[in-house]
Amino acid sequence: MTDIPAAPRRPWIVALLTAVLVLLTLTPALPVSAAPAPSPETPAGALELTLAPVGNGIARPGEVLSLSVSLTNDTDAEAPAAEVVLEVGAAALPDRAALTGWLTGDGSGRELDVLGTAQTDPVEAGERGTTGMMVPPEDPLMAGRTPGVYPLRATASIGADALVATSVLIVPDDTVAPVAVGVVVPITAPPLSDGLLSSDELLALTAPDGELTAQLEAVDGTGAILAIDPAIAAAIRALGTSAPAGATAWLARLEGLPNERFALQFGDADVSAQIDSGLTAPLAPTTLQPYLNAADFIPDAAATPTPTPTPTPTPTPTAPGATPSPTPTTVPGDPVYPSLEELLTIDGARGGVYWPFTGTAGANVVSALGALSTDQVATATLIASDTTAQGANAGTVPARATVEAASALVYDSAISAALQRASMTDESALRAAALTEATAQLAFAVRESDGRPLLVTLDRGDGRSRLGITTALSTVETAPAAASTGLEALLTAEATDVSIVDASSDEARTAAISALRQDEAALADFATILDDPAVLTAPERADMLQLLGGGWLPDPAGWQTAVTAHREATARTLGSVSIPQLTDINLVGQNVPLRIFVRNGLEWPVNVVLIAQPGDPRLLVQRATTVRAAPDSNTRVEIPVEAHVGNGEVDLRLELLSPSYLPIGASQTATVLVRADWEVIGIAALAIVVVGLLVIGLVRTVRRRRGRAAAETPTDDTPDDTAENGQR
Repeated sequence: MTDIPAAPRRPWIVALLTAVLVLLTLTPALPVSAAPAPSPETPAGALELTLAPVGNGIARPGEVLSLSVSLTNDTDAEAPAAEVVLEVGAAALPDRAALTGWLTGDGSGRELDVLGTAQTDPVEAGERGTTGMMVPPEDPLMAGRTPGVYPLRATASIGADALVATSVLIVPDDTVAPVAVGVVVPITAPPLSDGLLSSDELLALTAPDGELTAQLEAVDGTGAILAIDPAIAAAIRALGTSAPAGATAWLARLEGLPNERFALQFGDADVSAQIDSGLTAPLAPTTLQPYLNAADFIPDAAATPTPTPTPTPTPTPTAPGATPSPTPTTVPGDPVYPSLEELLTIDGARGGVYWPFTGTAGANVVSALGALSTDQVATATLIASDTTAQGANAGTVPARATVEAASALVYDSAISAALQRASMTDESALRAAALTEATAQLAFAVRESDGRPLLVTLDRGDGRSRLGITTALSTVETAPAAASTGLEALLTAEATDVSIVDASSDEARTAAISALRQDEAALADFATILDDPAVLTAPERADMLQLLGGGWLPDPAGWQTAVTAHREATARTLGSVSIPQLTDINLVGQNVPLRIFVRNGLEWPVNVVLIAQPGDPRLLVQRATTVRAAPDSNTRVEIPVEAHVGNGEVDLRLELLSPSYLPIGASQTATVLVRADWEVIGIAALAIVVVGLLVIGLVRTVRRRRGRAAAETPTDDTPDDTAENGQR
């Protein structure tokens, strides 16, 4: 091979000064493998070299071997130009363990021959530079190679440091009989803390550049087995006539695909953590009715065709004692709601298939899920091969298996991990490195499977592009000696007994489920004060399942924040109906009602029972008072009281109960200051005042009458009017 410089060499003085600058500013670089992206263990401020054969590393006789070498500069200084030496192993790798060791090692321990050299360009700080290399088919080191997987190594010297990247080339064996390989691809939404996607979220996700659109376009035309989150379909159907047109078109397109499929748990909730928390079966939504708006489900009368009259059939005799089934009728203008099953159904989905998060399904989980089998459908649980004894040391495990009599589908861990990395990588050169690894692992798996079907997955991932998914799928479908197969073919294949030895559920998620279930139980008790408890309990179950979804896996800190926020919101709901803080109550009189307020912070009216318990039997209080509290308000309640004590202090305990006598909120205790004598004194004083006023009024009346009478009686000095008139 001839040298292919990527750029003219610098004068030696400039190169020397640059090298000195790099040595002074860079941290020592560590050897790196052909990973598609910098791993979390890569120290900050390092250089990373990636070797990626083009065409997934497949090198057929007579074809040019094309490769790319990428230098990623995560330092604060420019990386100078460097010479890259490409080497290839003389002997093929013997097995998958050797392949894994080579790809994850430092590139030592193998006898290698130099294929050629190339010159990289300088790479600015924070940038990535890629250099192409080609090996002609007539190169002596390439000609005459027998089928196998051969080690490749690229070494770049920058100053005193040597960067190493490893990869492989695959010489396929076209005489090997094809082996059926199934690929499971999830169709899921980004992480959610609410029960269902909103209209705006669906509009964005199903837009031409939306994430759900990218997933659908990537699997269209492939043989992928689809694992679909039913919460997506439910969110679209729950909007009825108000669903975005793009979302309904997306769902119709999904249902029209010929791919075999199965439904994930609602929200892609964590199956293993649920079983490990003590559940015997995964949770499911109870109802989604609170999400349905009546106006979105009123049938269009104009769109309903007028039925054609038909002859009246002869009545069918009814068995004695049987009640004829009434014909269901729908009142025009009334909404027609879909059932929960209609909202969640995935057309054509095979039931009873469970996909726990990678590496979390222990034997207890598989056994518990296997016990859910019925006569109609047998369950099957997807498990990772590296959690089994048979696949622990890079062994190949056929897809169809049984774990202690429970049915399982085993997916290859190494191939699936490489495909997952490739699908999450946007840089084509880095993606090619992961796809080459997947192809090499698959080449060994096909050879070691004894002709039995294999299974791989494209694991959960948020934000990956259509191209990332498509290239990962095409890598499997075009791999040498691999033939695409579906779900039913895998489930009906001959089973192999396997045992799980290395699986551990996420303890944080298991603890979260236990806490969320306790909150849900408390909320269910609390919701009995509502006319329809489902307006609280149904969203709580849906929210909880979404919080357990696989979309949260890449962001454990964000997930913990979301769980905490949800539990705080639940606590606020449980405290939204209560008796406000009480102060001392003055009870003036023996039969004066107490006025108590019930606070209702919910948007619905509630029905509660106010219980009053005095601490002294001399104060008689009506024990139970039924209250219907208006929404978002304080409702006044009057409690009849009879005091059998003249004066004194009595403690009164007040609490709220649901109609089924479950405690609601915290109880309150108030001190009642009884002043019953004041009522007698007040009445006596009032009587005295009234009597006094009557007496005064009577005296004044008598005096007024006497004065009037005296004024009308004649005196001696007054001439007699009659006599006077006579004299006249």
